[in-house]
Amino acid sequence: MVMKIGVLALQGAFIEHIHMLRQIGVEAVEVRLPEDLEDLDGLIIPGGESTTIGKLAVMYQLMDPLRQFAVDRPVWGTCAGMILMAKAIGMDQPLLSVMDIVVERNAFGRQKDSFQEDLYVKVLKNGDSIPFPGIFIRSPRLVQTRGRAVKIASRADGTAVAAVENKLLATAFHPELTSDTRFHQYFLSLIRQ
Repeated sequence: MVMKIGVLALQGAFIEHIHMLRQIGVEAVEVRLPEDLEDLDGLIIPGGESTTIGKLAVMYQLMDPLRQFAVDRPVWGTCAGMILMAKAIGMDQPLLSVMDIVVERNAFGRQKDSFQEDLYVKVLKNGDSIPFPGIFIRSPRLVQTRGRAVKIASRADGTAVAAVENKLLATAFHPELTSDTRFHQYFLSLIRQ
């Protein structure tokens, strides 16, 4: 049976995730309305502008359905998605508050400060020996974990940039902008657990 993964398609880099998922043999669908969440095995919340994604999710009455989805199914937030999944970000904007982390927005600087860094990620296949190309674009950073279930999966210069909490995954960077499918494969492994 082919897995069916939704990608929140309100704003941001959702099409890149869809292409990556299809490349690894997964059915990928765009999620814009609550009914689009039905029959999904997992959901990706892409990078983009977290405030805009949050406001649109409120407008389309997606906040509560997204929270409910995250209760028993895997969700992965990349960049803006990581911000939306956090319990706190130090400012007022719509958040799903499903992951026990505190995140700082734009922690690595502005658009012109974008960079790529090799990351060693133990949870990935060969992640200890083959670095993952972390692409950081106005990226957040994980400031604090609040629960024992949250595990840091990767750091960039000592700063936490990826975490896992049960079946929830958050990355401050953009795996969908690389040709390396290991993070998407890892997300599928969370679904299979």
